[in-house]
Amino acid sequence: MDLKNDSLISEFVLLGLTSIWELEILFFAIFFLAYASIMAGNILIIIIVIFDSQLHSTPMYFLLANLSFFDMTISTITVPKMITDFLTERKTISLWGCMAQMFFLHFLGGSEMTLLIFMAVDRYVAICKPLHYTTIMNHQTLIGFVLLSWAVGFVHTISQMAFTVDLPFCGPNVVDNVFCDLPLVIKLACTDTYVLDLLVIADSGLLSLICFILLLVSYTVILVTVHHRSAAGLSKALSTLSAHITVVTLFFGPCIFIYAAPFSNFSVDKFLSVFYSVITPLLNPIIYTLRNQEVKAAMIRLRSRHVTSRQTL
Repeated sequence: MDLKNDSLISEFVLLGLTSIWELEILFFAIFFLAYASIMAGNILIIIIVIFDSQLHSTPMYFLLANLSFFDMTISTITVPKMITDFLTERKTISLWGCMAQMFFLHFLGGSEMTLLIFMAVDRYVAICKPLHYTTIMNHQTLIGFVLLSWAVGFVHTISQMAFTVDLPFCGPNVVDNVFCDLPLVIKLACTDTYVLDLLVIADSGLLSLICFILLLVSYTVILVTVHHRSAAGLSKALSTLSAHITVVTLFFGPCIFIYAAPFSNFSVDKFLSVFYSVITPLLNPIIYTLRNQEVKAAMIRLRSRHVTSRQTL
């Protein structure tokens, strides 16, 4: 990727959510608490999966720990800057800071899309082929899933950023969003970006839409397969898959609207961007912990182990 850029401007101005000082203070408090909750919730899931032997050896929770890592990293790329901007009158980000933000957002976003597909594969094998689950979802397969998700994310972001970093920016530098968003930044370039706009729509928009459809189809296949076997099995499958379907919808919904829907009013994208970078990473640990008996049991085991070790000392 060529890092040469002949832009005359050295920074972008982010409009943020509002210019009203009282609202900015309110948003600062809300997003600060949200970010703290995101980090605490996702780190808690990772710690539980690593240190609880039962969850650590279960493929679904291995993938869940990686999902938590993606969530808190995506939030870290966007939310701390967003929080500090609420306390500054002029919200700016350097040209290369903007490029780096977009690079890692698409890198991690593409990786998380792929990981969610692998989590659907895991549920299909667990529910539809339970006798072969441990054989199919072995350690090598899981490592391959994670590495492939990273590879897909890297190819996804490089295919767009390789053309974006060379764009000249010499005129308007105002981005009507809370962080650097690829479609909005491209429109500020001092050159014709029609082909690149199509590339972004095809790469990000259609990828999000196709992955979302494939995931819904896969979950439908699981439910239909289980329904033909037994009604009790269908009820159990619905209970297991409801959390996954909720997470998939929360993640892909904003992505599809941002990159595939033909919005002319980008204020809609602004709030969807907040949803994607704040709300979804915040809800994921809640969905997977408050509704999951195995995670709750693991939390109790770890707490009991900690109390016992302290009493021993």
